[in-house]
Order: sequence, then structure tokens, then C-alpha cells
Amino acid sequence: MITITPTLSIPDSEINFITSRSSGPGGQHANKTSSRVTLIFNLQESPTLSEHQKSRILSRIASRINGKGELHLSCEDHRSQFRNKEEAIERFKTIMANGLKPIISRRKTKVPYSTKRKRLNNKNKRAETKKNRSKPDY
Repeated sequence: MITITPTLSIPDSEINFITSRSSGPGGQHANKTSSRVTLIFNLQESPTLSEHQKSRILSRIASRINGKGELHLSCEDHRSQFRNKEEAIERFKTIMANGLKPIISRRKTKVPYSTKRKRLNNKNKRAETKKNRSKPDY
């Protein structure tokens, strides 16, 4: 079980892991071991998530989901497959938790009157200073 929030846990049976050779330098170790881990989670077919949760997650992370409704996360940061798997699970938890958060709309606020007054006073003082620099008109 992977715990996303205190009320939501996704069973391990809904998540698939694929291992492959990681890219980049590393010599013999990189050429022999399949240390890259790809986590695959089918968002559309998950019985754990409600339709509301699915639509909220889909709207938030649509760019990460392929045409089949699957979320693919790859991790090849570490030398060991185990650490890459743990890292992929942590990324999955973060992405899902952020996808489930409600969007908080910004409340409009007005600029306080005193702030406007101070800004205009400073502006007038600056204009007066610049005006006094010019040659007097006789």
C-alpha cells in the first residue's frame, strides 16, 4: 500500500514497475545492471480513486498522462535499482498529493488609500525637485 493522503492509499497491485538500463556514463556497472525504474499507474482504470478524484488529478497533471490514461514516472538518479524504486514511489506520492489538492482562488484586494497617498506625495516631491533644477524664468 502506498499512502498518498491520510484517507487515500493505493494498493501495490495497481502499480507496475519496469526496469531497464539507465542512460549516461558508468562503464561496466551501467552496461550490466538494469537500474532505471519506471513506475506505471493507470489513472483511468484505478478502482481506488473516485471519478471526482480522477478528474481533478487529470486536470492538474494532464501533461504527464499518456493516451491510455497511464502515468509514467522514470527514475535513474541512483546506482541501485532499489533506491530508484523508492525515489519513483516518492515522486508518485508527491504528484498524486499535489493533483488532489483543491485549487485555491486568489482573493482580490485593493491598494490601501494611505499607500496611494504616500506614492503620490513622493511623486509630487520628486517632480518639484526636478522642476527646481531648471533655470529660473525672468
